[in-house]
Amino acid sequence: MQENARLSGCLDEITLEFIEREATPRLLMKLSIQLHLAGLSLSNTVSILEIFGVERARSTVHNWVHKSELQPESGKQPDHIAVDETVIQLNDEQYWLYAAVDPETNELLHTTLEPTTTKVLAHSFLAEVAEKHDVDDDVFLIDGSHSLQAACHRAGYDFRYEKHGNRRHCLVKPV
Repeated sequence: MQENARLSGCLDEITLEFIEREATPRLLMKLSIQLHLAGLSLSNTVSILEIFGVERARSTVHNWVHKSELQPESGKQPDHIAVDETVIQLNDEQYWLYAAVDPETNELLHTTLEPTTTKVLAHSFLAEVAEKHDVDDDVFLIDGSHSLQAACHRAGYDFRYEKHGNRRHCLVKPV
């Protein structure tokens, strides 16, 4: 993650005005935000909270960071990956094309072609994406694919149903 010039290192600079209910001590929330902005993954940030006896989901910490409005204004690496499974026809046979795309750059991150679609294959595809790219902090954008949603859930990845928006313009379309 890129260095954040708007956060000089003082926890007092982090305001928590966005907090509606305080289930986590404010100091630990501020520490979590600062650790993540300094480059610690969401998973590792959650592990630090667990040292203090506080169990929170990665998505909770992600929301704190997002709502604190301290993310770098420019040069930020995208934190979303659009994934899709699409049936394609090759000769007389059908195959499933799994694709992962960076929605900001439209860069193809990983693809695989399978003879069918199952939850196991979707999980395997996401594991391959994770081997090639650091996805701990990413939110996967998924349409109605139950197998990809189940695979994200099984792997503990953050995901969001998104049929349109960020993922619409960048996914592989069948020919």
